[in-house]
Parts: sequence; C-alpha cells; structure tokens
Amino acid sequence: MSFSTALSGLNAATADLNVKSNNIANVNTTGFKQSRAEFGDVFAISAFGTTSSTAIGNGAVLQKVAQQFSQGNLEFTDNALDLAISGEGFFAMAPELDSGEVIYTRAGEFGVNKDGYIVSNEGWYLRAFPVDSSGQISATSMNATGPIQLPPSVGAPEATTNLGIATNLPSTSPGIDDGAGGILAIDPNDPDSYSFSTSATVYDSLGNEHVVTTYYQHIDSNAGTPAVGDNQWQMAAYIDGGEVKGGTPGTPFALETDVRVSFNADGTLDTVDANPATAALDPITLSFTDTTASEWASGAETQTITLSLDGSTQNSGAFNVGALTVNGFPTGRLTGVDVSEEGLIRATYSNGQAVPIGKIALGDFANPQALNKIGSTAWKETTDSGPVIAGEASTGSFGEVQAGALETSNVDLTKELVGLITAQRNFQANSKAIETNNAITQTIINLR
Repeated sequence: MSFSTALSGLNAATADLNVKSNNIANVNTTGFKQSRAEFGDVFAISAFGTTSSTAIGNGAVLQKVAQQFSQGNLEFTDNALDLAISGEGFFAMAPELDSGEVIYTRAGEFGVNKDGYIVSNEGWYLRAFPVDSSGQISATSMNATGPIQLPPSVGAPEATTNLGIATNLPSTSPGIDDGAGGILAIDPNDPDSYSFSTSATVYDSLGNEHVVTTYYQHIDSNAGTPAVGDNQWQMAAYIDGGEVKGGTPGTPFALETDVRVSFNADGTLDTVDANPATAALDPITLSFTDTTASEWASGAETQTITLSLDGSTQNSGAFNVGALTVNGFPTGRLTGVDVSEEGLIRATYSNGQAVPIGKIALGDFANPQALNKIGSTAWKETTDSGPVIAGEASTGSFGEVQAGALETSNVDLTKELVGLITAQRNFQANSKAIETNNAITQTIINLR
C-alpha cells in the first residue's frame, strides 16, 4: 500500500512539473493563460460509503488543470491590427468564411488575407457586428456577427454642395470705378478691376477638382447713378473653364458677376438695411456635360453649390480669409484601418474620410475555466462554461479594445521557476518514500 501511495505522489509531482513546464514554454505566447494543477487526497471507502476514523489515506490524485484567466500585460506595437482586450471578454472567430462555428481567443495578432478579410495567424476570421453609416449596431447576438472584409481600396467621391467664404475686406482700400463715374465690371484677367481675390477647391460627382475664385472690388463711393455711398463692395465668382458647360479651356467661367456686398457702420455684414443690401446669393448650378464641346465634358452630374458669405467683415485690418468651409471630397485610396476603444473599425482614406465597416464582437462566459482548450490560445464553448454572452467593448462587463497592442502571457516566470523547485522537491520526497519502503520490505525479507 505504501508503495502505491508514494507512486501517486510521484505522479502528482510529475503532473505539477508538466503543467509548470507548459506555462514556462508559453511565457512569450500572445494571449496565453497559465494553468494550475489542482490535487485531492485519496481515502479508501468502505462498502457502506464511509471511512474509518483511523484511515490513513491512499495518496494524491490530479483533479483538474485549471486555467487562470487573469489579465496579461499590454505590449504596444506599430501594427494597427494588433488588438488587445483590457478587461473581460474574448475575440470571436470563425474557422471558415461561411462557418457558423465560433472560436474564442485573447490573442489579437490580426492581419489581412488576400481577399481583404481580417484574420488571425491561423487564418481564422474575426467576427464583428454590422454597423450603419454612423457606426451603430442593430443587434448584439453572436448569430448576427460575420467576418470583417475591408472595403475596396478606392473610396467613392462626394460632390460639393456648400461653399462658405468669410473674409475681412479693408475699409481703407481705394475705391474703383470705370473712369467715367460708373461702376467697373470685374474682369479676372484685369487686376485693376478688383481689389482682392481668394480661391477654394470644389469637387464634382466624379471627384474631379475645380477651383472657384472669388474677386472683391471696393466700389468708389461716388460711382453709379445715384452714387452707391460708403461700405459697398462688388463680388464676382469664377470657376476654371473647359469642363463646365459653356466654358472655354484655359478661361475662367463666370458663376456670379455682380453680387453687391454691403457692410454696416460697425463692419458687420449688412443683409437688411443697406441700399442696396447684400444680395441674397442664389445657388450656383454647375453642368459638366456640354454636347457642343464633348471633348471638354467630364461626364459628371449637374450639381448645385450654395455660396455663403456669412461671417465676412469690413474694418481697417488687412485682407484675410477668416473661414473657408467646403463640403465634398475627391476619390480616396485606402490608407489604413482605425479601431476605437469600443471596437468600431473604420477604413480611412486619403481624402480624409473614415468609413465604419463593423464593430468587433466580444464574448464572455459565466464559467470561463470550463472552456474547452483547442490550442493556438483558443477555446470553444462547453456545457459547463455556460452559453456565450455577446456584446460590445466598453459596455457592461466587457473591457476596452486597445489597438496597436497585444496582451502578453499572464505567466509569472519567477513564480513558475520557484514552483519547479517545489515540484522537484516533492518528486524527490516521494522517491525517498519509495526507497524507504523498499528498505523496510528488504528487511522483512531478510528476517531469519
């Protein structure tokens, strides 16, 4: 009996050594969770299910190799698709593109495969919730998730619909007239016909750039019949010609030619009381299809641009553009992927646009220690683990997603090395017990 008791101790010490050796072997494995050997003592039980008060015991038995899901340290990298979870939760993965099976992992070493899907080193597909244009999801069920595919490398352009230009026009600027007491028309090719100018870039529906230039003429207060008075400016707007219907290559095309801009005595824009008040700018319609000059036509859709001068002033300061706002953007190429702390993945383009493409799905369990280990720092759901609880990062009990970081192994190397020494001592002690039992047996055999 004592031999088998000591042998069980040897087996227990060996199991402890194996568990600790496996922990040490994975000290640099991303997302690895250490294990702990848990043992129980063994007692002989009578036929009636009881043990004697003088029972000594029959040794030790390995009851469980328990996984320890404590948080590992975060190691920061330069890869935007290196992801770590700071807190509770697992990344949800699909082993195959069309598979309904779900695998869970804490290892966030992700990349992009040849088809544009975000995958792990094993080729498993990262699952995400579908999102709308604002990044909001409609369901948090794991069944609603699917693999994430990066969009095409070219982002669709958007035509400009609003252009806002707020300038300061110097009140000390000399007035301009036509030399005969009349108001001089602005001519982009004649610098003497305007006081100042500024330009802005707008985009058509195909993403082509077009330059809109606005010209400002300080009208001589004595010009016109009757005289216009003080604080009056004339503005004209031109766009590059050629591709605009009616335009001529190399020649600016007139959008607005006689817009009257009036200011109050305090320098603010006057849209009510001046005579005449600042004209209400009608929306500018641009057509880029000219059947009479098809060699110049770009094929873009006809578009309307609303031009606003709100915020413009007139004072003694120099001419400057205080604000220039324009919407729309050109065609963009995919420049990268951005992942927020909430797990929202955005594709970023060279035109400054960031398009939401999915929100990383996280899973958690009531009893994660009961998950089935399948290797490659991954687990599967079991009956004992409980059903998966799906959700978003930074909500409920789920942790945050840290982009550009990896969760290192939670193995404490110093602790494991000390544990190796302890396990070795346990092995030696049980070996000594066998040696002692052998000596006792040998003594009995040698009795005369």
